[in-house]
Amino acid sequence: MAFELPDLPYAHDALASKGMSKETLEYHHDLHHNAYVTNGNKAIEGTEWEGKSLEEIIKGTYQQGAVAQNGIFNNISQLWNHNQFWEMMTPNDSKMPGELEKALTESFGSVDKFKDEFSAAGAGQFGSGWAWLVKDADGSLKVTKTENGVNPLCFNQTALLGCDVWEHSYYIDYRNKRPAYLTNFLDNLVNWENVASRM
Repeated sequence: MAFELPDLPYAHDALASKGMSKETLEYHHDLHHNAYVTNGNKAIEGTEWEGKSLEEIIKGTYQQGAVAQNGIFNNISQLWNHNQFWEMMTPNDSKMPGELEKALTESFGSVDKFKDEFSAAGAGQFGSGWAWLVKDADGSLKVTKTENGVNPLCFNQTALLGCDVWEHSYYIDYRNKRPAYLTNFLDNLVNWENVASRM
């Protein structure tokens, strides 16, 4: 069964008033995300990975310590990353659930300190990649950053929140101002109920 591009959970223009334009979503979802689906399906066709889940393929093809990952991993991991990314945002006003606020405060000192650390990770990721809030195997919360399509599954972590810092995610709306994009993401776009549901 080939992987398919999931529909956005909202209209293409639904996030425009919150700082992510219709044009960005048309390029990012309809072209970039779709390319990972198409290329990922081609890459696994006729291999041992055909018929496996996204998670199985990511964990099975990730090469720790490699300078560059293989084509199967790159496309399948980015397919999974984007599936999560759209769900982690909402056009609605999202209030942070109490249990998440408590967990962030316990782990980082305050919600604001978490946001500062998350933004710094995203802004400090050289080149393309992602900033993440993860739950580690021991249950602790951490902020991490990964290059290209690498994601928390590679390290047996649970992705609670991820922000795409590839240029295609922000350049139409923010040009080279990645920190401003990250601030807006945290302040206006995150679906905190979705983040809490992943804990």
